[in-house]
Amino acid sequence: MSKGPGLFSEIGKKAKDLLTKDYSSDQKFTVSTYSGVGVGLTSTAVKKGGLSSGDIAAQYKYKNTIFDVKVDTESNIFTTITISEIAPSTKTIASFTLPDYSSSKLEVQYFHEHTTFTTAMALKQSPIIDLTGTIGTPTFAIGAEAGYDTASGNFTKYNAGLSVAKPDSIVSIIFADKGDMLKASLVHHVAPLRSAGVVEITRRFSTNENTFAVGASYSFDQLTVLKTRLNNHGQVGALLQHELKPKSILTISSEFDTTSLDKTPKFGLALALKG
Repeated sequence: MSKGPGLFSEIGKKAKDLLTKDYSSDQKFTVSTYSGVGVGLTSTAVKKGGLSSGDIAAQYKYKNTIFDVKVDTESNIFTTITISEIAPSTKTIASFTLPDYSSSKLEVQYFHEHTTFTTAMALKQSPIIDLTGTIGTPTFAIGAEAGYDTASGNFTKYNAGLSVAKPDSIVSIIFADKGDMLKASLVHHVAPLRSAGVVEITRRFSTNENTFAVGASYSFDQLTVLKTRLNNHGQVGALLQHELKPKSILTISSEFDTTSLDKTPKFGLALALKG
């Protein structure tokens, strides 16, 4: 694929990852194994609120095609087929679920030096069609997305955004919820200190509501990372992540509400082992 502006979904993604990625209040255990013939097998067990669940996933790679199959504890089968370069500079993704055929979906992504485009639609009668497009470069991108309901003839969404990236910072602005919400974020990296900070501000015009969140990450070394976050509702989160061995990661996270100190803090533990 060409080094273009990236997909519309990548606008603001760095800020979102710093504030939300790997934070959890569940207990999660994952074991993954891979063979030399392109086959991978992953087993996951999750305990949430006293309830346990799990799934088994398999992945097979053959040339430019990737097959992903996942089976959960309720016998739902999730299948995704990803084909790169079925046409020049494209990626095609087909997904479907058994026994619920209504969630079947087909998406085509197109990558160019100065633009990207995606179209996705459910594989059913009178589907909702989602379209996204961006133009620019890896350092500057402006884009939009829209969803159209062919049954009602109405737009389900239309959003727009832009992103400006420098070697040490990324600024993103997104107009979402049909223009009712404005979200602005700044991510700044401090290479000598192996740290990064993020600020995200959201304005909801219909309710005149403003929210903000700040976060930071610090790498003690190449194996250990500490992340923290705080929002204007007084919720504080912290996360410690350590690579036990190559690609095997232990994550411990917690969150508590400073406005209700009598509430029990939430704790999460995730262990991912890869062989």
